Amino acid sequence: MLVRSLGQANERHLPLHALGSEAKSVDVNLPIAAFEYEAANFGVTHVDRTQKAEMVENLKTVFENTGVLVVAHYSGLTVSDMTSLRGQMAEAGANFHVVKNRLAKIALDGTPCAGIAELFSGPIAIAYSDDPVAAPKVTAAFAKGNEHLVILGGTMGENVLDVDGVKVLAELPSLDELRARLVGMISTPATRIAGVLQAPAGQLARVMGAYAASQDAA
Repeated sequence: MLVRSLGQANERHLPLHALGSEAKSVDVNLPIAAFEYEAANFGVTHVDRTQKAEMVENLKTVFENTGVLVVAHYSGLTVSDMTSLRGQMAEAGANFHVVKNRLAKIALDGTPCAGIAELFSGPIAIAYSDDPVAAPKVTAAFAKGNEHLVILGGTMGENVLDVDGVKVLAELPSLDELRARLVGMISTPATRIAGVLQAPAGQLARVMGAYAASQDAA
C-alpha cells in the first residue's frame, strides 16, 4: 500500500508517470526535462497544497521505514531509460522515484535519514528497499552502463553512506541470495534455519561489518 500510495502521489506531480492515453504521443527518447516540458500540456504538473501534504507524508513514511535509500542525479536519462530502471528495481523488490527537493527535505526532518538532506540538490531521484542490498545493487549496476545516473550517497537507518558505501552494499549478496546460501550450508532443523534467516540484527551486522571493513582497508 505504501509503494502504491507513493506512486499515486508522484503521478500527480511527475510527468514521467503520465504515460496514459493522453501522453502516448510523447517521444520516450526525450531527456526527462524535455519530456516534462511537453507533458505540461497534459495538465499533470500542477500540485495543490493537499497533494503536496500527501506527498510529504508518503516520503516521510519511506524515510522512516526503508531498509536502505540511495540518492542519485538523473539528469540526461530518457523516459525509456527511467522505465527500464524502474522495471529492474521492481524485479529486485526495490523502488525508484523522482522527487521534489523542497518537499523531500521537509519529509526528511525528524527521520533516521535526516543526515542526507544536503544531497537533495539538482535533479534528484531516490532508490529504496527493505533489503539493504537490493536498491544499491540495481542503482550501481545501472549507473555503470549509463553515465547520466550519478550516485551521490545514501543512508541505511541513521548511518549516512557516501558513494563508496553505496558501492560496498551493491557488491554484497542480496538477502535472497544469502538465504539460499545458508539453506545449502546449514545442517540443522528447519525451525532453527528459519530463525537465522529472519534475524534482522544479523542482516544489519552483515552489512555494517562489510562497510566497516572496506573503510578500514581504505
